[in-house]
Amino acid sequence: QVQLVESGGGLVQAGGSLRLSCAASGRTLSPYVMGWFRQAPGKVREFVAALSRSGGTTYHADSVKGRFTISRDNAENTVYLQMNSLKPEDTAVYYCAASTSVYIARSILDYTYWGQGTQVTVSS
Repeated sequence: QVQLVESGGGLVQAGGSLRLSCAASGRTLSPYVMGWFRQAPGKVREFVAALSRSGGTTYHADSVKGRFTISRDNAENTVYLQMNSLKPEDTAVYYCAASTSVYIARSILDYTYWGQGTQVTVSS
């Protein structure tokens, strides 16, 4: 069992930056593909970014490409999401998740373990 805890969310003005962290306990994250998802009020949960077990390969949704960067530190058992040039439409609850997939999964259905989420609010 993997327990994931997100942190780093908050209120920021448009154009600002935040760095989200996802700390794991119970098991090392190194065997898992890791991803970030988000869910805005009244909308379905959507894929944001994911990276391979080693962190050497990443994939970002078109809506965040060039602004967000996913990374991991397996020694610290933590995954990060650096968010720059934030926009009001980035407002959502952000979730990290772990997948046993052998590829960089982008579907919610491919992820087994989920954190509780952290709120990100971007004001205009």
